[in-house]
Amino acid sequence: MTTKTNSKRANLAPLIVDVAVPIGAYYLLKDGLGTSTLTALGLSSVVPAVRTGWSVVKERTVNGLAAVILAVNVVGLLLSFVAGDPRLMLAKDSGVSSVVGIGILVSVALGKPMMTAGMKPWLVKGIAEREDAWARLQGGSADFRRAERRFSVVWGVVLLTECVLRVVGAYTLPVDTMVWLGSVVMVVSMAVAFLVSGAIGAGPMARMLIAETRTCVPARPEVALAR
Repeated sequence: MTTKTNSKRANLAPLIVDVAVPIGAYYLLKDGLGTSTLTALGLSSVVPAVRTGWSVVKERTVNGLAAVILAVNVVGLLLSFVAGDPRLMLAKDSGVSSVVGIGILVSVALGKPMMTAGMKPWLVKGIAEREDAWARLQGGSADFRRAERRFSVVWGVVLLTECVLRVVGAYTLPVDTMVWLGSVVMVVSMAVAFLVSGAIGAGPMARMLIAETRTCVPARPEVALAR
């Protein structure tokens, strides 16, 4: 029970830091402390940027996705302050989605779906038999590879769609509205991506993986009965 609770907290922590904290900080700084819209947006974006940088330092490895998010955050902050445009600061958030979405689709075209690295641990669950089954299916099953590609394609398309929606909103809706609506768009997009990619990608892969694992489990030797 404790392990499951800790796992849930670990999964919720990035969502809280990247969504709840920036929204709360924006309205606190703007409405509570009376700072300008630009300043409130800039300061509320610092926490997600710091979290991303800290994750890179803590893990002592350069994660491609984390590096992209950190770079977009930093560049977006600098450009926004130079341009002095709060709408640009809102639009720059969609830069993460567009860059990652394009990267995912390119990786699929190159035959190396980027999202596989994040999905595989959930399906394999650290079980050696499933690791072996994964290798066999990835090397010899066209259906498995198609499902693997579909999983990444869904995420790539959803992220690009989210990017378009947030850019349009940033330049057509009031800034105060888009601060919270942008986060809603992001959360809904993630939910859609999880559901659709699970239904047409991860779900079929999990079933094939389980079936392959069962067919290759060595039979237990029969125990001779004492006479």
